[in-house]
Amino acid sequence: MRVIILGPPGAGKGTQADGICELFDIPHISTGDLFRENLKNETPLGKKAKAYMDAGDLVPDELVVDLVEDRIKRDDCRKGYLLDGFPRTVQQAKALDKINAENKVSIDAALNLDVPSDILVDRLTGRRTCPTCSTSYHIQYNPPKVEGVCDKDGTKLIQRSDDVEEVVKNRVKVYETSTAPLIQYYDDLGLLFTIDGTQQPTVVAEKIKTALKSKE
Repeated sequence: MRVIILGPPGAGKGTQADGICELFDIPHISTGDLFRENLKNETPLGKKAKAYMDAGDLVPDELVVDLVEDRIKRDDCRKGYLLDGFPRTVQQAKALDKINAENKVSIDAALNLDVPSDILVDRLTGRRTCPTCSTSYHIQYNPPKVEGVCDKDGTKLIQRSDDVEEVVKNRVKVYETSTAPLIQYYDDLGLLFTIDGTQQPTVVAEKIKTALKSKE
């Protein structure tokens, strides 16, 4: 199963991705995680991407496609994968189609989590992240057991630079102008499933499961 999960920042893509990957035994490939790994290791790619990510802007296509291509060609992707954060533009989607065609595979479904912008800002500005294990919390909706401390490893939680309100609003705006056209792109291909992301996570998960099972 090869799945793309679409939706603006804060729509709950990461939460739903974990369940999908467990259900189909496929890896969760988050371009955000891939870039943060490069940032942490201070690779040339990471340094180039940092300025864009800190401002909430899209990382240019040429810095993204090669990284994703290398990842999806690894052995753990033989049964499929879930892409979270890629593609973000129609150009990236076409590049992915070309890569898959060369490997004689194709995308099975594109999931679109639909959430209004005012809810997105509230979700993201309240998010706190563990810099060690990348686990996410929310000060209101999903707080850690001990305030400001990760449940898993006791590390002090941080607010990511791209979760500050001004940057969040820019991220949502960037999504609406640059990424939303992907919805039409995958709808035209007959691969799109749009799901109300304001519902309880368990309800969203069940709707996603039903949609993907129909593609098996």
